[in-house]
Amino acid sequence: MDHALVKRLRQEVGDRISEQRRLDQLSGLPVMTAQDERQYARAVIGQILAEHAHTEMTGGRRPPTAEEEEALAAGIHAALFGVGRLQPLLDDPDIENIDVNGCDRVFVSYADGREVMVEPVAESDEEMVELIQILGAYSGLSSRPFDVANPQLDLRLPDGSRLSAVMDVTRRPALSIRRARMGKVFLSDLVGNGTIMTELGSFLAAAVQARKNIMIAGSTNAGKTTLLRALANEIPPHERLVTVERALELGLDQFPELHPNAVALEERLPNSEGLGAITMAELVRRSLRMNPSRVIVGEVLGDEIVTMLNAMSQGNDGSLSTIHANSSLEVFNRISTYAVQAQERLPVEATHMLIAGSIDFVVFLERRNDFHRGGTMRRVVTSVREVNGVDGRVLSSEVFAEGPDGRAMPRSPVACLEELMAHGYQPSGVWR
Repeated sequence: MDHALVKRLRQEVGDRISEQRRLDQLSGLPVMTAQDERQYARAVIGQILAEHAHTEMTGGRRPPTAEEEEALAAGIHAALFGVGRLQPLLDDPDIENIDVNGCDRVFVSYADGREVMVEPVAESDEEMVELIQILGAYSGLSSRPFDVANPQLDLRLPDGSRLSAVMDVTRRPALSIRRARMGKVFLSDLVGNGTIMTELGSFLAAAVQARKNIMIAGSTNAGKTTLLRALANEIPPHERLVTVERALELGLDQFPELHPNAVALEERLPNSEGLGAITMAELVRRSLRMNPSRVIVGEVLGDEIVTMLNAMSQGNDGSLSTIHANSSLEVFNRISTYAVQAQERLPVEATHMLIAGSIDFVVFLERRNDFHRGGTMRRVVTSVREVNGVDGRVLSSEVFAEGPDGRAMPRSPVACLEELMAHGYQPSGVWR
């Protein structure tokens, strides 16, 4: 495809759409909805391509074939409403991650563990920055600038994938995209793909329905968000959910058949004058005033941990969240580190008391090679830890531990066993 031609025609289409918006405003007509604008854009793209074909024939050149014209139309539409030349990569269901180190250094990771270098995503680094700026302007709940004054950007793409980009702190602009390959996911799906065993699936479903507070832990790209979605989909549809995220990613409010009463809150960055910021901690506090049945915090990375734990220990049972950690036991140290850096400056002893009064279970995932399946990558839950109390430190027991095949298996009885059994959990009674 002639990407320079796509860029030129995209500009013409964009100019005509902008002119139509201006005329509508002067005429007092209502503003086009996003769906109306896309429909109008398709008509304009058809007109532009017809004019282009006529120009080519008039000039004695070969006009585009039907197949080429279809590809041009898709490219123009992707440039206007999608992610430009990244779109074919996002359309590939087998691609898991995309890393771009400058416009022509593009690497993709596949679900089977392969890593391949592919074609450039832009003609220049400047064009790549322009693409990211367009995405920042139209993705999420508010415009997110990407420039010299704002060299970092995190956002959720229309398909649910997470994009992180930087500029001016690297030699060339760079971005990483983590694919949302399982948007609408259930615990049965995770049992089917080997992430968890059947008994653990039953255990986690019962824990959610029994309104236990669960912290999901793991390294980057371990599958924490996917597991969080699956757990959230065990919540009864009559409950009101409020999610708090740095960049919209969970998308629970996008499935009204599962969660008809859901509100998604997104952190807001400061404007160019440094004003208007709304932090995660503020959003967690705000969520408690919105009559939530449960509060779900997409990822804990800072001082919002204290507010969240206080919420969990004050009656908002059944909350879910994720955190970066290297083991289920290390979660408690990670929380203590965040708490001592927070505005409250909680000492370790106070944090441990707060953990013991708020968190019921810690679920830990790992991403590892499965040598029994040809070395493909897979994600598995390897540990579930129950919080039992505090005695100078957080007391906990590992109720599910890594088994011979790498997945978590029952290890010791659960203190709240009768409560979980009342919600459908049937333990095997086999402890390792």
